[in-house]
Amino acid sequence: MSLSEQELHRREEREELIKMGIDPYPAETFQINASCKEIHKNYNLRKLDYKNIAIAGRIMSVRIMGSASFVEIQDSTGRIQVYIRRDDICPEENKELYNTVFKKLMDIGDIIGVHGFVFTTQTGEVTIHAADLKLLSKSLKPLPIVKETEDEKGNIVKHDAFSDHEQRYRQRYVDLIVNPEIRETFIKRTKLMNVMRNHLNNKGYLEVETPILQPIYGGAAARPFKTHHNTLDMTLYLRIANELYLKRLIVGGYDGVYEFSKDFRNEGMSRFHNPEFTQIELYVAYKDYYWMMDLVEEMVEKIALELHSTTEVQVGEHVINFQRPWQRYTMFEAILHFTGVDISEMSEIELRLKAREMGVLTDPTMGKGKIIDEIFGTHCEHKLIQPTFITDYPVEMSPLAKKHRSKVGLVERFEAICNGKEICNSFSELNDPIEQRQRFEEQLELGKRGDDEAMMLDEDFLRALEYGMPPTAGLGIGIDRLSMIMTNSASIQDVLFFPQMRPEKRIIFEKAEFEAKGISEIWHPYFEKAGFLSVEQLKSLNPNKLFNDLCGYRKKMKIEVSAPLVEDVKNWVL
Repeated sequence: MSLSEQELHRREEREELIKMGIDPYPAETFQINASCKEIHKNYNLRKLDYKNIAIAGRIMSVRIMGSASFVEIQDSTGRIQVYIRRDDICPEENKELYNTVFKKLMDIGDIIGVHGFVFTTQTGEVTIHAADLKLLSKSLKPLPIVKETEDEKGNIVKHDAFSDHEQRYRQRYVDLIVNPEIRETFIKRTKLMNVMRNHLNNKGYLEVETPILQPIYGGAAARPFKTHHNTLDMTLYLRIANELYLKRLIVGGYDGVYEFSKDFRNEGMSRFHNPEFTQIELYVAYKDYYWMMDLVEEMVEKIALELHSTTEVQVGEHVINFQRPWQRYTMFEAILHFTGVDISEMSEIELRLKAREMGVLTDPTMGKGKIIDEIFGTHCEHKLIQPTFITDYPVEMSPLAKKHRSKVGLVERFEAICNGKEICNSFSELNDPIEQRQRFEEQLELGKRGDDEAMMLDEDFLRALEYGMPPTAGLGIGIDRLSMIMTNSASIQDVLFFPQMRPEKRIIFEKAEFEAKGISEIWHPYFEKAGFLSVEQLKSLNPNKLFNDLCGYRKKMKIEVSAPLVEDVKNWVL
């Protein structure tokens, strides 16, 4: 493991603390009675309440001024300044806690606990005057610190050393520290789910849990992840949906059940797709898809109000209004509206020809339903910015939905589209076991044609239907997609704490590159410890600073070879 000079130094500090009898990671509880946000909000109103406070947080900046210092600490609610005076935290003759522990062995990133009282500085800043200081956790890696400067107009400009998206997603823990404003995204996501949960609980529906490992995958058109159970010696699949199990519970007699589920689909990744995702599925007996449209409008409008105190939400360049009622089109109406082409009476052959004319790519594995879906996706979906219901899909696209009560060849299904993407899917659920078997068999035929997203035939689910399932409305809402909209996030990775990523590339020190650049091997350990593993990385360095750092390194390591010439160093960073 290659360590930078700072990382080595912090490990030395850790060892020194232990030698002094100070545990860098104490186990006992540190009792907190205040937070940064609370103090800033209430101190001027209730000053007497803050004469004896205990607070903990991470050191984010330090200003040492002899026998007194200021640090800024950050907790889960914000930041506050702490005034540390040597004679206050070291009232006896021994000043080691201030002179050695605080000044020499604590760093930005360390977590400390402070007892003291709150006051206002001469500059008007609410500050904690420390009476006692305790190290709660020693940080061994330096934080990338966000620096702030003013531009020529007096605006604050942030220089964020941790803005690379891939780094932020891989090291979300660091992202949350140095970019604390993103915490609000995840708080809103949790609030969104709680609004849904409370809304459905108040209607008397039961939250349940169903299997993640399934012997037969179903409930959606998608490729599954496959695994093996050693004891049972059987193939299992990570669920692509929980629909078929929830319907079994409706058969069993529940009037309404729902589940917040982690589902898994072995498909492509994009800023709208993650192989592991969260959705809520809801099934309610004796209801239909018209009733479910009303519920979706009501619930999503309520989410917007709870999160933003208005139904209008800024999403990118658009202001989206979730106030009821939403626009409604049938799928054929939407295609006609946006393309001027009526495909409602076309055969599969005619659809293929028309799709080609419209620039829509198809292949021989696609049935009629998939071709229609491709036409809609290519020419309509991205144009639906305001929340819109698309209803009445071709039967070929929806093997689990009930045939339309009055429109031949269609099913009672809707999707809600918002900001150009689907956020939910709903059916009047098919409950005729004979017809359901036929639909499954049609899916098997599509599978034989090469459609690797075709559904499997689930005999146990069919057996459940044969006992009788009441008329039922079903719904699935993508929590990740809805969270993107409600938090104005451009990528699904922004609303997932730990999105799936490609394996991290382990960069090794490129010795040959440095030698080709004329950098002697004697200086290689310096660059490796400093984290400069390729010549390309040197281009960001100031040559004069690099020269001075190398001279300091030579002196510290007692290297007998002469320091490189300034001109040589300038050539290294070109």
